[in-house]
Amino acid sequence: MQKLIYIFLLFGFLSFSQQEVKKQITTTLKDSIQLDAKVIFGIDTFGTLYYSSENNSFHKKTQDTIITYANFQLGEITSANIFNPLKINLFYRDFNTVVILDNRLAEISRIDFNTIQPYKNVSFVSSGYDNMLWLFNQDFQYLELYDYKTNKIKLKTVPVQSEVLDLKSDYNYCYLLTKNHLYIYSYFGSLLHKIKNSGYDRLAFSEAHLLLKKADQLYILEKNKSEIHPISHPIMLINQFLVTNESVYIYHEKLLRNYQLKIE
Repeated sequence: MQKLIYIFLLFGFLSFSQQEVKKQITTTLKDSIQLDAKVIFGIDTFGTLYYSSENNSFHKKTQDTIITYANFQLGEITSANIFNPLKINLFYRDFNTVVILDNRLAEISRIDFNTIQPYKNVSFVSSGYDNMLWLFNQDFQYLELYDYKTNKIKLKTVPVQSEVLDLKSDYNYCYLLTKNHLYIYSYFGSLLHKIKNSGYDRLAFSEAHLLLKKADQLYILEKNKSEIHPISHPIMLINQFLVTNESVYIYHEKLLRNYQLKIE
């Protein structure tokens, strides 16, 4: 009987300890700015904003200046990756084309997958290291790491079995969100983690953290971790969201709110 009491006390202590160390992720509003944008693609640590306007122009806004790139022939910008500000890539899905811009938004390369052999039907694009792009090949349902300078495919992943929702990457990692799973790959294509998708529909990514959205709630996957945690933040419609280091940005009704992220 005495042994049973000790066992119950031990389980109670362990349960209490687990509750005590449960991770708390909170946000505190730092500031907000008015911005009339169609899509906000990113904001760096210096506060430089990258966004598109209703006429499908691409803008880089600092405290002092706004510079613009416009290519009306290619239509709407599907995505833009600003991870490397010296090689910004704009993806125009309707025309199966990627445009590479320098830090002054001057065009330095254009990749038209309609004219490249073998033909690629691309649905998602994100930046890799050097001259690499992560491409999701819609016809074959796999990721390719593509060198646009040499027109060479460096690697292909195993095909996925469900609809792709989002793609984000940096020099070291690539995150592919499908309806069924979140796949995390290394820069040379090895699958590091496969996490069940419990309703997430979009991603935001910085070097430190990956954010996921489910309905109007944000969640976080910390770097080198495999467990996803909810973020405590004000209840609101989340049209767009971004993360830069320890700052979370939520854009709604032409107001970009900046929240300080605190992980305890």
